[in-house]
Amino acid sequence: MKLDLLTRKWIDIVFEGRNKAYGAYELRKDSPKTTMRALLIGGLIFCFAVAAPLIISLIPESSDQDANMDKKIVTIKLPPKEEQPKDLPPPPPPPPKVDQVKFVKPVVAKTEEITEEPPKIEEIKDKKLGDETIKGDPDAPLTVEPVGNGPSQVVEEDNNIYNTAGIEVKPEFQGGMDKFYKFIGKNYTTPEDCAGGKVYVNFVVEKDGSLTDIKVIREACPGSGKEAVRVLKSCPKWNSGEQNGKKVRVLFSLPITIQSTE
Repeated sequence: MKLDLLTRKWIDIVFEGRNKAYGAYELRKDSPKTTMRALLIGGLIFCFAVAAPLIISLIPESSDQDANMDKKIVTIKLPPKEEQPKDLPPPPPPPPKVDQVKFVKPVVAKTEEITEEPPKIEEIKDKKLGDETIKGDPDAPLTVEPVGNGPSQVVEEDNNIYNTAGIEVKPEFQGGMDKFYKFIGKNYTTPEDCAGGKVYVNFVVEKDGSLTDIKVIREACPGSGKEAVRVLKSCPKWNSGEQNGKKVRVLFSLPITIQSTE
């Protein structure tokens, strides 16, 4: 017997004597229908996807541009521009807020040669002096004379920090460095269990002689640098340093020797 795979007979032969209610038999039995249905649905979806751009392009668009294109363009003639007359004299200046009295320069001359007498003190009281006599307007706007075009020089403040090595006049404690070290020894409290040594500090002597930006470079023992900063902050003002005849800010380095607490 010749078996034709294109018909359903081979399914009956395969499942002969087996449980056909299991599900596999029904799936293979309906397989041709399922395949044909899927093929038709897939073909319809494919055709719709291919034809969608063409369908969209055939839909007419109703936009405002078409409506605006139908409007007629109307030409409007503008009136000719009036030309301003040339060589006109400048407008007269507004009257001053205060009355102005003409100032006549006093000269030495004979009485009969005097043509115009200078104004009296009573006449120029609460008034301005000018080249002619003008009645003032109290309601006139207040005017300010324009700034001249003379040379101007702006002096910039020197806030640079100079080093003591290249400064002309070095900063110094008032009374000398011996007095400064006496001040340190009088006010410095050595921390407990400190074996002594030197505390190295840097600070800036400002133009007014005050000490700022105090920094500890190296401590002799824990707490010795903090105590040095406290004493320097309470220090009286120094004599400031100078460069080119002007007071400047100067960086000062200083070792402070402390004694042992033992």
